[in-house]
Amino acid sequence: MAKKQFKAESKRLLDMMINSIYTHKEIFLRELISNASDAIDKLYFRSLTDDSVKLKKKDFFIRLAADKENRTLTVRDNGIGMTKEELEKNLGTIAKSGSLDFKNENETGGKVDVIGQFGVGFYSAFMVASRVTVRSRAFGAQEAWQWESTGAEGYTIEPCDKEDVGTEVILVVKENEGEEHYDEFLDDWRLAGIVKKYSDYIRYPIKMLREKSRAIEGTDKDEEGHYKAPEYETYTEDETLNSMVPIWKRDKKKVKDEEYAQFYKDKFGDYSDPARVIQSKTEGTATFNALLFIPSRTPYNYYTKEYEKGLQLYSSGVLIMEKCADLLPDYFSFVKGLVDSEDLSLNISREMLQHDSQLKLIKTTLERKIKNELAAWLKNDREKYEEFFRNFGLQLKMGCYASYGMNKELLQDLLLFHSAKENKLVTLREYYEAMPEDQKYIYYAAGESTDRLAKLPAAERVLDKGFDILYLTDDVDEFMLQMLRSYGDKEKEKEFRNISADDLGIETDAEKEEVKAKNEENKELFEAMKEALDGKVTEVRLSQRLKSHPVCLSSSGPLSIEMEKVLNSMPAQQEKVKSEKVLELNGEHEVFAALKRLFEAGDKEKLAAYSEILYDQALLIEGLALEDPVAYANNVCKLMV
Repeated sequence: MAKKQFKAESKRLLDMMINSIYTHKEIFLRELISNASDAIDKLYFRSLTDDSVKLKKKDFFIRLAADKENRTLTVRDNGIGMTKEELEKNLGTIAKSGSLDFKNENETGGKVDVIGQFGVGFYSAFMVASRVTVRSRAFGAQEAWQWESTGAEGYTIEPCDKEDVGTEVILVVKENEGEEHYDEFLDDWRLAGIVKKYSDYIRYPIKMLREKSRAIEGTDKDEEGHYKAPEYETYTEDETLNSMVPIWKRDKKKVKDEEYAQFYKDKFGDYSDPARVIQSKTEGTATFNALLFIPSRTPYNYYTKEYEKGLQLYSSGVLIMEKCADLLPDYFSFVKGLVDSEDLSLNISREMLQHDSQLKLIKTTLERKIKNELAAWLKNDREKYEEFFRNFGLQLKMGCYASYGMNKELLQDLLLFHSAKENKLVTLREYYEAMPEDQKYIYYAAGESTDRLAKLPAAERVLDKGFDILYLTDDVDEFMLQMLRSYGDKEKEKEFRNISADDLGIETDAEKEEVKAKNEENKELFEAMKEALDGKVTEVRLSQRLKSHPVCLSSSGPLSIEMEKVLNSMPAQQEKVKSEKVLELNGEHEVFAALKRLFEAGDKEKLAAYSEILYDQALLIEGLALEDPVAYANNVCKLMV
C-alpha cells in the first residue's frame, strides 16, 4: 500500500501542533477518550431516530487496554466508526474536525453536545507513540479500514478485519529516552489516574481490566488456629474508571452539603469543609456551569508568590486546564472551584484562552456572582462572614487599592473595620449611617493593633466629640483609604481623615483663633524647640487634638507617619521616605508650663533635652523606633539627678 502524504504537508507543522498546544504528554489520553466519546455520541444520537441501531445508552462504552510486553496501548469504542473516506478526511488533514462538522451539519433540531475537534486532538498521540494504528468500521458498513502512520512522513489506509462497529486506536508506545519515561503510559494505575484527572465526567463508562491483589480466604490462621499473615493472590477485575455524572450538573436540591464538602476536599486537597458553596448555571451569551468554594481557612502559602490562583476549566466535562487564572480577578483569588462550558474548544492553548471572548464573559459573570454571594453572606450570616473576612479580608482590601482604586465600587461594601465606639467590626455603610449630622469626616487611625490605637492621644478628643474612629491594623489599609478618598451617598460623601492629620474639622472658629493667637504668642519658644530637634520635625505648635496627654506627633503632608513606617519596612525600599512630622503640645498641660519657664529662664540646654525627650516619647506613642535610644536614656537620667 503506497504511503499518502498529509494535506498539512510538513513535519514542522505537526511538531508545532503537538508542542505548542499541549504542555503535558498525558493530555494525549484525554484527547483520544474525548474522540471516542464523540463517536459514541453520534451513534447514540442516531439511535433516537433510527431503529436499526440496536444499542441503548447503557450499552455504550470506551475501553482501555495496555500490553506492556508489546508496548501497546489501545483505546476502543463502540461508537459510529469511520468509512475509508472519513478516515481520509479526518486523519489525513491536521486540524480537521469531524466532530465539529457533525455539530454544524446536524439538522434534526436535537441538542448535540460533542466535545472537541478530532484532528488536532488525535495527533497528540504522537507525543508518546512511535506508531499509531486506527482500525474502524462505520455503522452500516460491511468492511473495515485501517489507518496507520509513524508521524509527519505520511500514512497508509488499507482494508482490515474488524467484526464490530466502532474504532480502536492502537499506540505503540515509545521507548524510554533520557528523562522521558514513556513506560508510565503502560501502567494501569497511571492510566487510571489520567482518566480520573481529565475524563472523570465523560458520560460513558471508561473500562479497563486491572490486576489486583486479595488475601486468600482461610490463609490467615495456622493449623493451631493462631492468626498469621495471610497469603495473597492476584486477580483481574473489569473496572469503570470514571464517575460519569459531574456533581455540578446534578440538581443542587438533590445534592447534600456533605457531598459538596467531600467533593471539595477530594478535588482541592483540603482537610476542612468549605466555608461556603456557590453554584451557578448560566445560559445565553456565555453558557456554563460553575461550582465554586470559599475555603474555611487560609492556605499556608496564600499570601506568598508561590500561591497559584485559578479555577479548573472544563469543556463539556473534560478538563482543559488545572488552574485557569484568567477566570478570577486577583481580589477573588481565594475562591476555588471549576467552570464547565460547552462553548470552549477542547483543543485550546493557554495563549488562546487569554484572548477568548467567551472566557471574558464567563469571568465577568463569575465576578458579579461572587460579589453578590459575599454581600448576601455579610447580610444574612454576619458571624460566618466575619470569620471569612479575618482569613481573606486583606485580599479584598488589596483589590480596592490595586489599579488606582478601579474596583472600589465593587468591593468597598464588603470591607470590615474595627469601630472604636462599638468595639466590633463594622462596614463603611454602618459607620456612615451612624455618623452625627455635624461630623465632617470619616475618622481613622492606623497602627499595629487596636489596643495600641485606642491609647493614641489624638483619639481622645475625637471620641469625646461623639465621633467614631475606624482602627486600621493592616499595612495596606491607609493606602487603600487614600484610593477610596471618600464614602457615602452622592452629594453627601464624606472624606476619610487620619486623626493625626493637620485639620480634623472638630474645632470651632473661636477655638481656632484662640490656638492661633497662642501659637503666635509662643512662636520664639517653638522655634527654639524646632532648632533643638535639628530637622526632625517641620514645626512645633500647640495642639487642638490633645486633652490629657502632653504631646503627640501629627503629619502635615500627604504621607502619614504610619505610611512612612510601612514603606520603610519593605525590603525593596532602598531609599527611606520621611513624613513631614509636627510636634504638637498640649497648652493646658503642666509640661508646657515647664517648657515656658525654661525658655524664659534662658536654659537652652535643658530646653533642648526636654524637646528631645518629648519628641522621643511621641515617637514611642506612635509605635516608631527611637532614632537614638542611648541619647534618650541619657536625657532621662539627667532629669533624675
